[in-house]
Amino acid sequence: MRAALRRLFLRALQTDAAATLRDGVWDTRCLHCRRRLQVRDDGEAMGHATLEHVVPQAWFGRRAAGALTAQVGDDPNDPRNLALACAGCNHAKGVRHDARGPNDPRAHEVVQGLLDTRLQRWREAEAADRAAHDDDASSHASGRDTRRGR
Repeated sequence: MRAALRRLFLRALQTDAAATLRDGVWDTRCLHCRRRLQVRDDGEAMGHATLEHVVPQAWFGRRAAGALTAQVGDDPNDPRNLALACAGCNHAKGVRHDARGPNDPRAHEVVQGLLDTRLQRWREAEAADRAAHDDDASSHASGRDTRRGR
C-alpha cells in the first residue's frame, strides 16, 4: 500500500473517537454497518478495511454539494471527510449513491447522514496520541510491551 494512503488511514483513525490503538493495531467500526475493522499502527489495512471519503472526491467543486463540502473545509482529504468502511459498504456506496451525484436527493441524504455520523465520532488527533501514550505507559508499568513483535 502506498505511503500516502497509509497516512490517510492513520489520519482517519487518529481523529475517530470510536478507534482505539492497542498492541500495535487500530480497532474501529465501519462507518456504515459497524463491522469491526482493523488497521496496523503503520497504516496498513487488515482484512476488509478501506478508506472512505464520506463526501465523494468527485463531488468537490460541484455547486449541489457545496453545503456538504463546506463541512469538511472544501478538501476531500480533510480528516473530517475520512473514515473507515468495510470493502462491501464502501463499494456499495460508490456504485449507488456516489455515482448518482450530489443532485440526487437520496444520494445527498445518505452522504449527509454518514457525514453527521463521522462528525459525531470526531476527536482531535492530539487526544488519540495521548490515549495511545497512556495505554503504552500502563502496559510498560505492568511489564507488558504492547509494541508489535516484542
